[in-house]
Amino acid sequence: MDNTDIIDILISDWKKERSDLDISAMGVVGRVLKLGKILEKRAGIALKESDLYYTDFDVLATLRRSGKPYKLTPKELMKSVLITSGAMTSLLDRLTKLDYIYREKDDIDKRIRRAALTPKGIKIIDKAIEIRFNEAEKSINYLTSDEKNTLSQLLRKMVLNVEKVEGKA
Repeated sequence: MDNTDIIDILISDWKKERSDLDISAMGVVGRVLKLGKILEKRAGIALKESDLYYTDFDVLATLRRSGKPYKLTPKELMKSVLITSGAMTSLLDRLTKLDYIYREKDDIDKRIRRAALTPKGIKIIDKAIEIRFNEAEKSINYLTSDEKNTLSQLLRKMVLNVEKVEGKA
């Protein structure tokens, strides 16, 4: 079995073309970017079974994991879902039309309309989350428990430090 991937080829090419550059970081960053695209595509394919787009899933899952009564403001949702506020409004409108969520005015600030899961929304996200978790497990089932833990710790360290540099921490 060949253990060479596209990132090895890119690194090799750049070593020849620009030997003056330190390209060692690309071994990690390039693979994280490539892997992210692959994993997102796999998740999207797996979620088709639930008739959900990945962004639908993301919002519904965020509401579901928030705990009863499964209600959050759009601002609270934006912390977990990587889309613009305009896209969030459209997405919430679409999820409302599908009867996965309903919108209600906040008890304290009547300008805020919280999103809340409907029974239909709970049912679909509970099914979808099982599909998503199974797909995630299939994506890493060749790693040992120790490897999974080590990789998770290293990726957490990377995320926290990159976010700090970006000023998002």
